[in-house]
Amino acid sequence: MTGSPDGLPPLSDVIREHGLSARKGLGQNFILDLNLTRRIARASGSLEGINVVEVGAGPGGLTRALLLEGAKKVFAVERDVRCIPILEQIAEHCPGRLEILYGDALELDLSAIAPSPARIIANLPYGVSTQLLALWLSAERWPPWYDKMVLMFQKEVAMRIIAPPGNKTYGRLSVLAQWRTVPRSVLTLPPRAFTPAPKVASTLIEFTPRLNPEPAGSTSALQKIVAAAFGQRRKMLRQSLKTLMQNPEITLEKANIDPSLRAEALSVKQFCSLAREWDKL
Repeated sequence: MTGSPDGLPPLSDVIREHGLSARKGLGQNFILDLNLTRRIARASGSLEGINVVEVGAGPGGLTRALLLEGAKKVFAVERDVRCIPILEQIAEHCPGRLEILYGDALELDLSAIAPSPARIIANLPYGVSTQLLALWLSAERWPPWYDKMVLMFQKEVAMRIIAPPGNKTYGRLSVLAQWRTVPRSVLTLPPRAFTPAPKVASTLIEFTPRLNPEPAGSTSALQKIVAAAFGQRRKMLRQSLKTLMQNPEITLEKANIDPSLRAEALSVKQFCSLAREWDKL
């Protein structure tokens, strides 16, 4: 008896056997409870016939859950060489269903690796979570190569992602995420769910791509407008946008936006309208 439904040893035993400990420098916080990782795997709906990309696979807790929940194939990205032998043992146990990709997800073209239909499901390394999200949201081709993303963030970051206009945590990440996807919170885990326990809770967010996002001139235009507006969020737009354009009031007027508003008052649609007008300059 292994005590695990997939016929593999309990993850805590595997970690102990390999002398593995989470490294703060890699943003690692492992989830050892297979019941929890299966909940994460199920959060996006059925995985039957779905190719899953997992970033930051670590010792394979979520990897095993994704396979148990019926994923067609898992493409596990991991940059910690210590974890590769553990993932290889899982691959041997599930022939043809797990491909291990050793490297940095920020430098890999994942769209060229996983065939459609594909889904990104990951307990992201904290240090690069927002960078990875921004990268996947900024793809030139849209709709994207994935049908959904289900990603774990520190709760504070998750709240920024889903914050509505007018909220004090509404910002650059909120606009980018809500422009191209419908993000929603599906699960919050306490610090004790992780090893080692972080200082804060973590929240799982599901991102469903919008097939026809509001036109924004270009992804780059929207990102620059939002960065300038929130770069000095306490100032009125006619002031904060001067870092980007000489006469912000003219562009704001063309976009039907009150120049005395602050960035957090604008809806995603208004930011897109502003980006379109600026992109014409």
